[in-house]
Amino acid sequence: MKVTPHVAQNTNGRSSSIDGRTTRHSGYTVSQRIRKRIEEAFGWIKTIAGQAKTKLRGRDRVGWAFTFNAAAYNLVRLPKLLVVPT
Repeated sequence: MKVTPHVAQNTNGRSSSIDGRTTRHSGYTVSQRIRKRIEEAFGWIKTIAGQAKTKLRGRDRVGWAFTFNAAAYNLVRLPKLLVVPT
């Protein structure tokens, strides 16, 4: 399998372990865009939905709460997704 890990490049004044050989490919840019979209959902669930520290016990209840919060996030995104581009 020719899979390369796509991790974020550290550009804050230090040398990054991800050099130009990795970041110059178009697949890296696409991967970063998809990663940002996925991380936004988890960030929203942790901060807005209050799932950073769950108050439930048991895998079933925690799983149900996460699914409920993910559905709420999708409902929040829905108006933006339904806009017809002009």
